[in-house]
Amino acid sequence: MPDQVYLYDCTLRDGTQGEDVSLSVSDKLQIARKLNNFGLHFIEGGWPGSNPKDAEFFTLASQENWTSSLCAFGSTRHYNNKVQEDPNVEALIKAHTPVVTVVAKSWDFHVEKALRISLQENLTLIHETVEHLKKHVGLVVFDAEHFFDGYKDNPEYTKQVIDTAATAGADWIVLCDTNGGSIPSEIANVTAEMVKKFDRIGIHTHNDCELGVANSVAAVESGAAMVQGTTNGPGERTGNANLTSIIPIIDLKIKGKRAVGRKALRSLTNVSHFVAEVSNIAVNRNLPFVGRSAFAHKGGIHVNALQKDSKTYEHMSPQEVGNQRRILISDLAGRASLNLKLEEFGIDPTSVDLSTLLVRIKKMEYEGYQFEGAEGSLRLLIAETVGDRSEPFSCSDFHVSMNNLSGQFSSKASVKVRVDEREENAVAHGNGPVHALDRAVKKAVTRFFSDAECIRLTDYKVRVLDARDGTGAQVRVLIESTDGEQTWSTVGVSHNVIEASWTAIIDSIRYKLLFLKS
Repeated sequence: MPDQVYLYDCTLRDGTQGEDVSLSVSDKLQIARKLNNFGLHFIEGGWPGSNPKDAEFFTLASQENWTSSLCAFGSTRHYNNKVQEDPNVEALIKAHTPVVTVVAKSWDFHVEKALRISLQENLTLIHETVEHLKKHVGLVVFDAEHFFDGYKDNPEYTKQVIDTAATAGADWIVLCDTNGGSIPSEIANVTAEMVKKFDRIGIHTHNDCELGVANSVAAVESGAAMVQGTTNGPGERTGNANLTSIIPIIDLKIKGKRAVGRKALRSLTNVSHFVAEVSNIAVNRNLPFVGRSAFAHKGGIHVNALQKDSKTYEHMSPQEVGNQRRILISDLAGRASLNLKLEEFGIDPTSVDLSTLLVRIKKMEYEGYQFEGAEGSLRLLIAETVGDRSEPFSCSDFHVSMNNLSGQFSSKASVKVRVDEREENAVAHGNGPVHALDRAVKKAVTRFFSDAECIRLTDYKVRVLDARDGTGAQVRVLIESTDGEQTWSTVGVSHNVIEASWTAIIDSIRYKLLFLKS
Protein backbone atom coordinates (compact mmCIF):
# COMPACT_ATOMS: atom_id res chain seq x y z
CA MET A 1 0.00 0.00 0.00
CA PRO A 2 1.27 3.52 -0.78
CA ASP A 3 2.17 5.71 2.16
CA GLN A 4 -0.71 8.05 3.02
CA VAL A 5 0.01 11.77 2.88
CA TYR A 6 -2.57 13.59 4.98
CA LEU A 7 -4.05 16.75 3.49
CA TYR A 8 -4.77 19.71 5.71
CA ASP A 9 -6.80 22.47 4.05
CA CYS A 10 -6.62 25.93 5.62
CA THR A 11 -8.57 27.86 2.97
CA LEU A 12 -11.18 28.93 5.52
CA ARG A 13 -8.60 30.62 7.74
CA ASP A 14 -5.24 31.18 6.04
CA GLY A 15 -6.87 31.57 2.63
CA THR A 16 -9.08 34.42 3.84
CA GLN A 17 -5.97 36.44 4.68
CA GLY A 18 -5.48 36.93 0.95
CA GLU A 19 -6.38 40.27 -0.55
CA ASP A 20 -10.01 40.49 -1.78
CA VAL A 21 -10.96 37.22 -0.09
CA SER A 22 -13.91 37.43 2.29
CA LEU A 23 -16.14 34.51 3.26
CA SER A 24 -19.43 34.59 5.13
CA VAL A 25 -20.33 31.85 7.60
CA SER A 26 -22.57 30.33 4.94
CA ASP A 27 -19.71 30.44 2.41
CA LYS A 28 -17.38 28.69 4.84
CA LEU A 29 -19.90 25.94 5.53
CA GLN A 30 -20.47 25.36 1.81
CA ILE A 31 -16.75 25.09 1.13
CA ALA A 32 -16.16 22.85 4.14
CA ARG A 33 -18.88 20.44 2.95
CA LYS A 34 -17.37 20.32 -0.52
CA LEU A 35 -13.86 19.62 0.81
CA ASN A 36 -15.31 17.01 3.16
CA ASN A 37 -17.04 15.19 0.30
CA PHE A 38 -13.86 15.38 -1.76
CA GLY A 39 -12.04 13.44 0.93
CA LEU A 40 -9.60 15.86 2.55
CA HIS A 41 -8.38 14.59 5.90
CA PHE A 42 -8.27 17.85 7.86
CA ILE A 43 -10.27 21.05 7.31
CA GLU A 44 -9.29 24.10 9.32
CA GLY A 45 -12.41 26.14 10.04
CA GLY A 46 -10.87 29.27 11.49
CA TRP A 47 -9.70 30.93 14.70
CA PRO A 48 -12.64 30.82 17.16
CA GLY A 49 -10.92 33.14 19.62
CA SER A 50 -10.37 35.93 17.09
CA ASN A 51 -13.80 36.86 15.72
CA PRO A 52 -17.54 36.11 16.06
CA LYS A 53 -17.80 34.76 12.49
CA ASP A 54 -15.43 31.88 13.18
CA ALA A 55 -17.06 31.17 16.52
CA GLU A 56 -20.44 30.91 14.75
CA PHE A 57 -18.95 28.64 12.09
CA PHE A 58 -17.85 26.12 14.71
CA THR A 59 -21.22 26.28 16.47
CA LEU A 60 -23.06 25.46 13.25
CA ALA A 61 -20.46 22.93 12.08
CA SER A 62 -20.80 20.98 15.32
CA GLN A 63 -24.40 20.18 14.33
CA GLU A 64 -23.32 18.32 11.19
CA ASN A 65 -21.62 15.00 10.52
CA TRP A 66 -18.14 15.14 9.03
CA THR A 67 -15.86 12.44 7.67
CA SER A 68 -13.01 14.95 7.56
CA SER A 69 -11.55 16.12 10.85
CA LEU A 70 -12.50 19.74 11.54
CA CYS A 71 -9.75 21.81 13.12
CA ALA A 72 -9.91 24.92 15.27
CA PHE A 73 -6.84 27.15 15.03
CA GLY A 74 -5.28 29.38 17.66
CA SER A 75 -2.07 30.43 19.38
CA THR A 76 -0.39 29.51 22.62
CA ARG A 77 -1.58 31.25 25.79
CA HIS A 78 -0.72 34.92 26.28
CA TYR A 79 2.37 35.23 28.44
CA ASN A 80 0.42 37.22 31.07
CA ASN A 81 -2.35 34.59 31.41
CA LYS A 82 -2.55 31.27 33.15
CA VAL A 83 -3.29 28.58 30.60
CA GLN A 84 -6.54 27.57 32.36
CA GLU A 85 -7.78 31.18 32.17
CA ASP A 86 -6.58 32.17 28.72
CA PRO A 87 -9.62 33.14 26.58
CA ASN A 88 -7.97 32.04 23.33
CA VAL A 89 -7.15 28.59 24.65
CA GLU A 90 -10.63 28.29 26.15
CA ALA A 91 -12.21 29.21 22.79
CA LEU A 92 -10.23 26.41 21.13
CA ILE A 93 -11.65 23.89 23.57
CA LYS A 94 -15.20 25.25 23.27
CA ALA A 95 -15.07 24.87 19.48
CA HIS A 96 -15.61 21.14 20.16
CA THR A 97 -13.53 20.02 17.19
CA PRO A 98 -11.70 16.68 17.17
CA VAL A 99 -8.49 18.53 16.24
CA VAL A 100 -6.94 21.74 17.50
CA THR A 101 -4.02 23.40 15.76
CA VAL A 102 -1.86 25.66 17.89
CA VAL A 103 0.77 27.97 16.44
CA ALA A 104 3.88 29.26 18.20
CA LYS A 105 7.09 31.06 17.37
CA SER A 106 10.07 28.87 16.55
CA TRP A 107 12.41 31.63 15.35
CA ASP A 108 14.39 33.22 18.18
CA PHE A 109 14.31 36.56 16.33
CA HIS A 110 10.50 36.57 16.47
CA VAL A 111 10.38 35.53 20.09
CA GLU A 112 12.59 38.37 21.20
CA LYS A 113 11.47 41.07 18.73
CA ALA A 114 7.75 40.34 18.26
CA LEU A 115 6.71 38.69 21.54
CA ARG A 116 9.40 40.48 23.58
CA ILE A 117 9.82 37.55 25.95
CA SER A 118 12.75 35.29 26.70
CA LEU A 119 13.43 32.14 24.70
CA GLN A 120 12.72 30.02 27.77
CA GLU A 121 9.41 31.78 28.41
CA ASN A 122 8.35 30.89 24.87
CA LEU A 123 9.12 27.23 25.52
CA THR A 124 7.02 27.40 28.69
CA LEU A 125 4.05 28.85 26.79
CA ILE A 126 4.28 26.04 24.25
CA HIS A 127 4.56 23.25 26.79
CA GLU A 128 1.72 24.47 29.01
CA THR A 129 -0.64 25.17 26.11
CA VAL A 130 -0.12 21.87 24.29
CA GLU A 131 -0.26 19.89 27.53
CA HIS A 132 -3.52 21.60 28.56
CA LEU A 133 -5.16 21.12 25.15
CA LYS A 134 -4.27 17.42 25.11
CA LYS A 135 -6.42 16.98 28.23
CA HIS A 136 -9.48 18.23 26.33
CA VAL A 137 -8.90 17.48 22.63
CA GLY A 138 -8.30 14.24 20.75
CA LEU A 139 -5.58 15.49 18.43
CA VAL A 140 -3.23 18.47 18.68
CA VAL A 141 -1.35 19.80 15.64
CA PHE A 142 1.58 22.06 16.42
CA ASP A 143 2.50 24.65 13.76
CA ALA A 144 6.09 25.79 14.24
CA GLU A 145 5.85 29.28 12.75
CA HIS A 146 8.94 30.56 10.87
CA PHE A 147 10.60 27.19 11.43
CA PHE A 148 12.91 27.30 8.40
CA ASP A 149 14.01 30.88 8.99
CA GLY A 150 14.64 30.04 12.61
CA TYR A 151 16.58 26.93 11.65
CA LYS A 152 18.95 29.02 9.52
CA ASP A 153 19.68 31.42 12.40
CA ASN A 154 19.53 29.16 15.44
CA PRO A 155 18.89 25.49 14.63
CA GLU A 156 19.31 24.38 18.22
CA TYR A 157 16.48 26.61 19.41
CA THR A 158 14.08 25.61 16.66
CA LYS A 159 14.70 21.98 17.56
CA GLN A 160 14.06 22.83 21.19
CA VAL A 161 10.72 24.36 20.22
CA ILE A 162 9.39 21.33 18.38
CA ASP A 163 10.87 18.95 20.94
CA THR A 164 9.00 20.86 23.66
CA ALA A 165 5.73 20.58 21.73
CA ALA A 166 6.23 16.87 21.11
CA THR A 167 7.11 16.20 24.75
CA ALA A 168 3.96 18.05 25.85
CA GLY A 169 1.84 15.73 23.68
CA ALA A 170 1.53 17.27 20.21
CA ASP A 171 0.43 14.61 17.72
CA TRP A 172 1.76 16.41 14.65
CA ILE A 173 4.72 18.75 14.26
CA VAL A 174 4.30 21.03 11.23
CA LEU A 175 7.33 22.86 9.86
CA CYS A 176 6.32 26.27 8.50
CA ASP A 177 8.04 28.35 5.84
CA THR A 178 5.97 31.34 6.93
CA ASN A 179 7.82 34.00 4.95
CA GLY A 180 7.97 31.79 1.86
CA GLY A 181 11.68 32.46 1.33
CA SER A 182 13.10 28.93 1.37
CA ILE A 183 14.01 26.82 -1.64
CA PRO A 184 13.33 23.09 -2.20
CA SER A 185 16.81 21.84 -1.34
CA GLU A 186 16.69 23.61 2.04
CA ILE A 187 13.19 22.28 2.75
CA ALA A 188 14.19 18.74 1.74
CA ASN A 189 17.33 18.61 3.88
CA VAL A 190 15.80 20.02 7.05
CA THR A 191 12.60 17.97 6.72
CA ALA A 192 14.61 14.77 6.29
CA GLU A 193 16.49 15.57 9.49
CA MET A 194 13.27 16.21 11.45
CA VAL A 195 11.61 13.06 10.11
CA LYS A 196 14.37 11.02 11.75
CA LYS A 197 13.53 12.50 15.16
CA PHE A 198 9.74 12.84 15.16
CA ASP A 199 7.02 10.43 14.09
CA ARG A 200 4.57 12.78 12.41
CA ILE A 201 6.02 15.70 10.48
CA GLY A 202 3.96 18.08 8.36
CA ILE A 203 4.83 20.94 6.00
CA HIS A 204 3.26 24.40 5.61
CA THR A 205 4.69 26.65 2.90
CA HIS A 206 3.93 30.04 1.37
CA ASN A 207 4.40 31.11 -2.22
CA ASP A 208 6.52 34.27 -1.97
CA CYS A 209 9.22 32.80 -4.24
CA GLU A 210 6.60 30.88 -6.29
CA LEU A 211 7.94 27.71 -4.71
CA GLY A 212 5.06 26.85 -2.39
CA VAL A 213 4.12 23.71 -4.32
CA ALA A 214 7.73 22.72 -5.06
CA ASN A 215 8.69 23.13 -1.39
CA SER A 216 5.72 21.06 -0.24
CA VAL A 217 6.57 18.29 -2.70
CA ALA A 218 10.21 18.35 -1.58
CA ALA A 219 9.07 17.88 2.01
CA VAL A 220 6.81 14.96 1.08
CA GLU A 221 9.64 13.27 -0.79
CA SER A 222 11.75 13.74 2.34
CA GLY A 223 9.19 12.02 4.53
CA ALA A 224 6.65 14.65 5.60
CA ALA A 225 3.29 12.90 6.04
CA MET A 226 1.04 15.98 6.22
CA VAL A 227 0.73 18.87 3.77
CA GLN A 228 -1.04 22.09 4.68
CA GLY A 229 -2.26 24.42 1.96
CA THR A 230 -5.26 26.18 0.45
CA THR A 231 -7.54 25.25 -2.44
CA ASN A 232 -6.42 27.29 -5.48
CA GLY A 233 -3.63 28.88 -3.40
CA PRO A 234 -5.09 32.05 -1.82
CA GLY A 235 -3.40 33.42 1.27
CA GLU A 236 -1.46 36.31 2.72
CA ARG A 237 0.81 38.22 0.32
CA THR A 238 1.35 35.94 -2.69
CA GLY A 239 -0.60 33.06 -1.20
CA ASN A 240 -0.18 29.62 0.30
CA ALA A 241 0.90 26.37 -1.29
CA ASN A 242 -1.83 25.34 -3.73
CA LEU A 243 -3.42 22.00 -2.85
CA THR A 244 -5.00 21.65 -6.29
CA SER A 245 -1.46 21.24 -7.64
CA ILE A 246 0.01 19.32 -4.71
CA ILE A 247 -2.70 16.64 -4.61
CA PRO A 248 -2.33 15.37 -8.21
CA ILE A 249 1.45 15.54 -7.96
CA ILE A 250 1.33 13.23 -4.95
CA ASP A 251 -1.23 10.86 -6.45
CA LEU A 252 0.18 10.75 -9.98
CA LYS A 253 3.85 11.70 -9.81
CA ILE A 254 5.36 10.47 -6.53
CA LYS A 255 5.72 6.70 -6.47
CA GLY A 256 4.65 5.08 -3.22
CA LYS A 257 2.58 8.05 -1.98
CA ARG A 258 -1.18 8.60 -1.86
CA ALA A 259 -3.23 11.77 -1.28
CA VAL A 260 -6.93 11.28 -2.13
CA GLY A 261 -6.60 8.45 -4.63
CA ARG A 262 -7.30 8.40 -8.36
CA LYS A 263 -11.08 8.01 -8.10
CA ALA A 264 -11.52 11.15 -5.99
CA LEU A 265 -8.93 12.97 -8.08
CA ARG A 266 -11.36 13.01 -11.02
CA SER A 267 -13.45 15.60 -9.17
CA LEU A 268 -10.52 17.93 -8.43
CA THR A 269 -11.35 20.49 -11.13
CA ASN A 270 -14.95 20.61 -9.96
CA VAL A 271 -13.84 21.22 -6.36
CA SER A 272 -11.42 23.95 -7.45
CA HIS A 273 -14.06 25.83 -9.43
CA PHE A 274 -16.71 25.39 -6.75
CA VAL A 275 -14.47 26.93 -4.08
CA ALA A 276 -13.57 29.78 -6.44
CA GLU A 277 -17.23 30.45 -7.24
CA VAL A 278 -18.27 30.56 -3.59
CA SER A 279 -15.27 32.78 -2.82
CA ASN A 280 -16.25 35.05 -5.74
CA ILE A 281 -12.75 34.77 -7.18
CA ALA A 282 -12.19 33.52 -10.73
CA VAL A 283 -9.91 30.52 -11.10
CA ASN A 284 -6.70 31.57 -12.82
CA ARG A 285 -7.04 29.93 -16.24
CA ASN A 286 -3.29 29.15 -16.17
CA LEU A 287 -3.45 27.12 -12.96
CA PRO A 288 -1.85 23.71 -13.48
CA PHE A 289 -4.23 20.72 -13.56
CA VAL A 290 -7.50 22.62 -12.94
CA GLY A 291 -7.24 25.84 -14.99
CA ARG A 292 -9.10 26.19 -18.29
CA SER A 293 -5.77 26.54 -20.10
CA ALA A 294 -4.07 23.62 -18.34
CA PHE A 295 -4.73 21.37 -21.34
CA ALA A 296 -5.36 24.02 -24.01
CA HIS A 297 -3.50 23.78 -27.32
CA LYS A 298 -3.13 26.55 -29.88
CA GLY A 299 -0.27 25.87 -32.26
CA GLY A 300 -1.13 23.82 -35.35
CA ILE A 301 2.01 21.66 -35.06
CA HIS A 302 1.15 20.81 -31.46
CA VAL A 303 -2.41 19.87 -32.33
CA ASN A 304 -1.27 17.73 -35.24
CA ALA A 305 1.03 15.80 -32.91
CA LEU A 306 -1.72 15.45 -30.30
CA GLN A 307 -3.91 13.72 -32.85
CA LYS A 308 -1.25 11.05 -33.17
CA ASP A 309 -0.56 10.67 -29.45
CA SER A 310 -1.63 12.96 -26.60
CA LYS A 311 1.64 12.29 -24.79
CA THR A 312 3.43 14.48 -27.33
CA TYR A 313 2.22 17.66 -25.59
CA GLU A 314 0.43 16.53 -22.42
CA HIS A 315 2.13 15.14 -19.34
CA MET A 316 -1.09 13.37 -18.28
CA SER A 317 -4.70 12.88 -19.29
CA PRO A 318 -6.88 15.87 -18.35
CA GLN A 319 -9.69 13.48 -17.40
CA GLU A 320 -7.60 12.21 -14.47
CA VAL A 321 -8.24 15.51 -12.68
CA GLY A 322 -11.70 16.13 -14.13
CA ASN A 323 -10.49 18.69 -16.66
CA GLN A 324 -10.71 18.57 -20.45
CA ARG A 325 -8.55 19.20 -23.47
CA ARG A 326 -9.30 22.41 -25.38
CA ILE A 327 -8.24 23.23 -28.91
CA LEU A 328 -7.87 26.97 -29.41
CA ILE A 329 -8.53 28.49 -32.79
CA SER A 330 -6.47 31.55 -33.76
CA ASP A 331 -4.29 32.82 -36.57
CA LEU A 332 -1.83 30.09 -35.55
CA ALA A 333 -4.39 27.37 -36.24
CA GLY A 334 -3.97 24.82 -38.97
CA ARG A 335 -6.25 22.19 -40.48
CA ALA A 336 -5.55 19.75 -37.66
CA SER A 337 -6.66 22.29 -35.03
CA LEU A 338 -9.80 23.12 -36.94
CA ASN A 339 -10.65 19.46 -37.50
CA LEU A 340 -10.50 18.75 -33.79
CA LYS A 341 -12.50 21.87 -32.95
CA LEU A 342 -15.22 20.89 -35.44
CA GLU A 343 -15.39 17.42 -33.92
CA GLU A 344 -15.63 19.01 -30.48
CA PHE A 345 -18.63 21.01 -31.72
CA GLY A 346 -20.21 17.86 -33.16
CA ILE A 347 -19.63 18.85 -36.81
CA ASP A 348 -18.30 16.42 -39.41
CA PRO A 349 -15.08 18.06 -40.72
CA THR A 350 -15.64 16.51 -44.16
CA SER A 351 -18.82 18.61 -44.50
CA VAL A 352 -16.88 21.86 -44.16
CA ASP A 353 -14.72 23.77 -46.61
CA LEU A 354 -11.76 24.03 -44.24
CA SER A 355 -9.69 26.27 -46.50
CA THR A 356 -12.45 28.89 -46.73
CA LEU A 357 -13.12 28.73 -43.00
CA LEU A 358 -9.44 29.09 -42.10
CA VAL A 359 -9.03 32.08 -44.40
CA ARG A 360 -12.05 33.77 -42.82
CA ILE A 361 -10.88 33.10 -39.26
CA LYS A 362 -7.38 34.40 -39.92
CA LYS A 363 -8.72 37.48 -41.70
CA MET A 364 -11.02 38.30 -38.78
CA GLU A 365 -8.20 37.78 -36.28
CA TYR A 366 -6.06 40.14 -38.32
CA GLU A 367 -8.88 42.69 -37.99
CA GLY A 368 -8.78 42.30 -34.19
CA TYR A 369 -11.03 39.37 -33.35
CA GLN A 370 -9.74 36.76 -30.92
CA PHE A 371 -11.50 33.41 -31.06
CA GLU A 372 -9.29 31.48 -28.67
CA GLY A 373 -11.04 33.27 -25.81
CA ALA A 374 -14.45 33.49 -27.48
CA GLU A 375 -15.54 30.02 -28.47
CA GLY A 376 -19.20 31.09 -28.48
CA SER A 377 -18.52 33.51 -31.34
CA LEU A 378 -16.39 30.88 -33.10
CA ARG A 379 -19.23 28.35 -32.96
CA LEU A 380 -21.61 30.92 -34.47
CA LEU A 381 -19.09 31.77 -37.20
CA ILE A 382 -18.66 28.10 -38.13
CA ALA A 383 -22.41 27.57 -38.24
CA GLU A 384 -22.77 30.59 -40.52
CA THR A 385 -19.95 29.41 -42.79
CA VAL A 386 -21.40 25.93 -43.27
CA GLY A 387 -24.90 27.32 -43.79
CA ASP A 388 -26.26 25.80 -40.60
CA ARG A 389 -27.27 28.94 -38.75
CA SER A 390 -30.76 30.36 -38.56
CA GLU A 391 -31.04 33.65 -36.69
CA PRO A 392 -33.48 33.28 -33.77
CA PHE A 393 -34.09 37.05 -33.74
CA SER A 394 -32.93 40.30 -35.30
CA CYS A 395 -32.38 43.76 -33.83
CA SER A 396 -33.33 46.45 -36.25
CA ASP A 397 -32.65 49.43 -34.02
CA PHE A 398 -31.17 50.45 -30.67
CA HIS A 399 -30.53 53.74 -28.93
CA VAL A 400 -28.34 54.53 -25.89
CA SER A 401 -28.32 57.80 -23.98
CA MET A 402 -26.54 59.19 -20.93
CA ASN A 403 -27.61 62.07 -18.72
CA ASN A 404 -25.80 64.05 -16.08
CA LEU A 405 -28.30 65.51 -13.64
CA SER A 406 -26.69 67.44 -10.78
CA GLY A 407 -23.58 65.28 -10.93
CA GLN A 408 -25.51 62.00 -11.09
CA PHE A 409 -24.92 60.03 -14.30
CA SER A 410 -27.65 57.73 -15.61
CA SER A 411 -27.82 55.54 -18.72
CA LYS A 412 -30.85 54.39 -20.68
CA ALA A 413 -31.11 52.05 -23.65
CA SER A 414 -33.99 51.21 -25.94
CA VAL A 415 -33.98 48.31 -28.42
CA LYS A 416 -36.27 46.91 -31.09
CA VAL A 417 -36.25 43.12 -31.53
CA ARG A 418 -38.01 41.24 -34.33
CA VAL A 419 -38.93 37.55 -34.56
CA ASP A 420 -40.70 36.63 -37.79
CA GLU A 421 -43.47 39.20 -38.10
CA ARG A 422 -43.57 40.15 -34.41
CA GLU A 423 -41.71 43.13 -33.01
CA GLU A 424 -40.97 44.10 -29.41
CA ASN A 425 -39.56 47.31 -27.96
CA ALA A 426 -37.85 47.40 -24.60
CA VAL A 427 -36.30 50.13 -22.46
CA ALA A 428 -33.91 49.63 -19.54
CA HIS A 429 -31.67 51.70 -17.28
CA GLY A 430 -28.22 50.65 -16.17
CA ASN A 431 -25.05 51.62 -14.35
CA GLY A 432 -23.56 52.55 -17.71
CA PRO A 433 -24.45 52.42 -21.41
CA VAL A 434 -23.33 48.82 -21.91
CA HIS A 435 -25.16 47.64 -18.81
CA ALA A 436 -28.33 49.41 -19.94
CA LEU A 437 -28.01 47.94 -23.44
CA ASP A 438 -27.46 44.45 -22.06
CA ARG A 439 -30.54 44.69 -19.86
CA ALA A 440 -32.74 46.14 -22.61
CA VAL A 441 -31.97 43.57 -25.28
CA LYS A 442 -32.38 40.65 -22.86
CA LYS A 443 -35.67 42.15 -21.68
CA ALA A 444 -36.95 42.26 -25.26
CA VAL A 445 -35.65 38.84 -26.32
CA THR A 446 -37.08 37.16 -23.20
CA ARG A 447 -40.57 38.08 -24.39
CA PHE A 448 -39.99 35.66 -27.27
CA PHE A 449 -37.59 33.15 -25.69
CA SER A 450 -37.85 32.31 -21.99
CA ASP A 451 -34.41 30.64 -22.17
CA ALA A 452 -32.83 34.08 -22.47
CA GLU A 453 -34.03 35.10 -19.02
CA CYS A 454 -31.33 33.13 -17.19
CA ILE A 455 -28.40 34.61 -19.14
CA ARG A 456 -26.09 36.60 -16.88
CA LEU A 457 -22.96 38.51 -17.89
CA THR A 458 -20.12 37.46 -15.58
CA ASP A 459 -17.11 39.23 -17.10
CA TYR A 460 -16.51 42.17 -19.45
CA LYS A 461 -13.13 43.10 -20.88
CA VAL A 462 -12.12 45.89 -23.26
CA ARG A 463 -8.80 45.82 -25.10
CA VAL A 464 -7.50 48.79 -27.11
CA LEU A 465 -5.92 47.26 -30.21
CA ASP A 466 -3.78 50.21 -31.33
CA ALA A 467 -3.28 52.88 -28.68
CA ARG A 468 -1.55 55.15 -31.20
CA ASP A 469 -4.98 56.08 -32.55
CA GLY A 470 -5.96 57.46 -29.16
CA THR A 471 -9.67 57.64 -28.41
CA GLY A 472 -10.43 56.64 -32.01
CA ALA A 473 -8.59 53.33 -31.70
CA GLN A 474 -10.20 50.03 -32.58
CA VAL A 475 -11.25 48.05 -29.50
CA ARG A 476 -12.03 44.42 -28.79
CA VAL A 477 -14.74 43.60 -26.27
CA LEU A 478 -14.78 40.11 -24.76
CA ILE A 479 -17.67 39.09 -22.55
CA GLU A 480 -18.29 35.93 -20.56
CA SER A 481 -21.84 34.78 -19.90
CA THR A 482 -23.52 32.00 -17.94
CA ASP A 483 -26.93 30.42 -17.68
CA GLY A 484 -26.14 29.08 -14.22
CA GLU A 485 -24.83 25.76 -15.52
CA GLN A 486 -22.60 26.49 -18.50
CA THR A 487 -20.27 29.37 -19.33
CA TRP A 488 -19.38 30.76 -22.76
CA SER A 489 -17.54 33.76 -24.22
CA THR A 490 -18.20 36.02 -27.19
CA VAL A 491 -16.31 38.85 -28.84
CA GLY A 492 -16.97 42.07 -30.76
CA VAL A 493 -14.56 44.44 -32.53
CA SER A 494 -15.15 48.03 -33.64
CA HIS A 495 -13.81 51.57 -33.42
CA ASN A 496 -16.92 52.20 -31.30
CA VAL A 497 -16.86 50.47 -27.91
CA ILE A 498 -20.68 50.47 -27.76
CA GLU A 499 -20.92 48.72 -31.12
CA ALA A 500 -18.26 46.17 -30.13
CA SER A 501 -20.13 45.51 -26.87
CA TRP A 502 -23.41 45.20 -28.76
CA THR A 503 -21.94 42.57 -31.11
CA ALA A 504 -20.61 40.51 -28.20
CA ILE A 505 -23.92 40.76 -26.29
CA ILE A 506 -26.04 39.73 -29.30
CA ASP A 507 -23.70 36.80 -30.04
CA SER A 508 -23.95 35.70 -26.41
CA ILE A 509 -27.74 35.51 -26.56
CA ARG A 510 -27.75 33.84 -29.98
CA TYR A 511 -25.27 31.20 -28.79
CA LYS A 512 -27.46 30.34 -25.83
CA LEU A 513 -30.63 30.09 -27.91
CA LEU A 514 -29.04 28.07 -30.74
CA PHE A 515 -26.71 25.70 -28.90
CA LEU A 516 -27.66 25.60 -25.20
CA LYS A 517 -31.39 25.14 -25.28
CA SER A 518 -32.89 24.07 -21.95
